[in-house]
Amino acid sequence: MDDLLLWLLDTVQSIDPVTRTLVAGLAVMLETSILIGLIVPGDTIVIIASMGVATPLEGIAMGVAVVVGALIGESIGFWLGRWLGPYIRASWLGRRIGEHNWVRAENYLARRGGIAIFLSRFLPVLHSLVPLTVGMSEYPYRRFLAWTTPACIIWASAYVSVTSLAAGSFRELVDRVHFAGYLFVGVIALFLVLAYLGKRLLHRLEARHLEAPAAESDADVKD
Repeated sequence: MDDLLLWLLDTVQSIDPVTRTLVAGLAVMLETSILIGLIVPGDTIVIIASMGVATPLEGIAMGVAVVVGALIGESIGFWLGRWLGPYIRASWLGRRIGEHNWVRAENYLARRGGIAIFLSRFLPVLHSLVPLTVGMSEYPYRRFLAWTTPACIIWASAYVSVTSLAAGSFRELVDRVHFAGYLFVGVIALFLVLAYLGKRLLHRLEARHLEAPAAESDADVKD
């Protein structure tokens, strides 16, 4: 176990730090801008890239890159929604996503407004659809950024810090503790399970806002 993990961490760390950081930022950008995250979650790439963080400076750079990538991606999604939203929704990709998901995103925004923008970062499917859906409304871009920026910072900080600290701790313990590899895997697994359960709980708490009466779904997005 330890040898396999050391090989994995060494492989990731052997990649140029700038390249590794840019790939993580790009992955998150694509996740939120053109719906790639519905197929390949950006958080998986962020976790793998963060395993290679070797210094505090690299960790900060990774966090900043992921936040900036998320904001650029969500901004692209917003403007795609404003300019091409109906065409994307009617396209093959839009139909594959499912009309019910588009309606749920519209309902959520109509009922929760800015809170929906903030919380959607932590909700499956909606984190890719909400920027597009907000763009199709008359919601101001600056207000959209004001709600999504803190969510992106919280999301990036959690994924980058937990993974990089776990990887660094494993390297420090591997020569002294025989089960260091199991501790590393356990920490990552626990984090992923808590993240999954948190998303499930949040989805359950917000579910009633996703299914709105027809009259409400046509309403303007709240502040």
